[in-house]
Amino acid sequence: MSDLAANYAKAYGHKAGFGKRPALLLIDFVRAYFDPGCELFAGVEDVLASALRVREAARAAGIPVILTNVVYHANGIDGGRFFEKVKPLRHFLAGNPMGDWAPGLIPADDELVVSKQYPSAFFGTSLAATLTAKGVDHVILTGLTTSGCVRASCVDSISNGFITTVVRDAVGDRHPAPHEANLFDMDAKYADVVGEQEILGFLKQ
Repeated sequence: MSDLAANYAKAYGHKAGFGKRPALLLIDFVRAYFDPGCELFAGVEDVLASALRVREAARAAGIPVILTNVVYHANGIDGGRFFEKVKPLRHFLAGNPMGDWAPGLIPADDELVVSKQYPSAFFGTSLAATLTAKGVDHVILTGLTTSGCVRASCVDSISNGFITTVVRDAVGDRHPAPHEANLFDMDAKYADVVGEQEILGFLKQ
């Protein structure tokens, strides 16, 4: 295992650092992941608490805050193969309360909400164009789930030319194995994975 770690450090040990004009993304913090009666329940209250602290610091620093959710047409026609494959996505049909914001999270009037139909916050949305128009060069990711929409958004973020940071304490999954595996891989190839205190320190600058 130590040889593997050394190999990865040699191949992928470079850090991207932070940008000059960041934006914060809160990905899919919706009720489905916090309701024990829903099969998407992930028990990630601590993750939301961390994301809200990062959001407060981002707002204090005056950087853009963007929230995403997943919303489908009443018959799911805009969900394509993803909607066919993942049956719990029915909870995100328009009007379903499982798609409401998680307890304690209410978008502010000056925060953009991007509704999506696929895992990435960038795919099929205007997010990349919006960030580019605002001169953003750095995307800070928080949200759910690490192995799903966070990872997909992370890959698309760097693919769209943004320095990308994933806040370890502010992303979560329903099982630690895919959570840790995806954090490891994102940190190796696509983003810097940092703790909450490090990103708070950066935002306070």
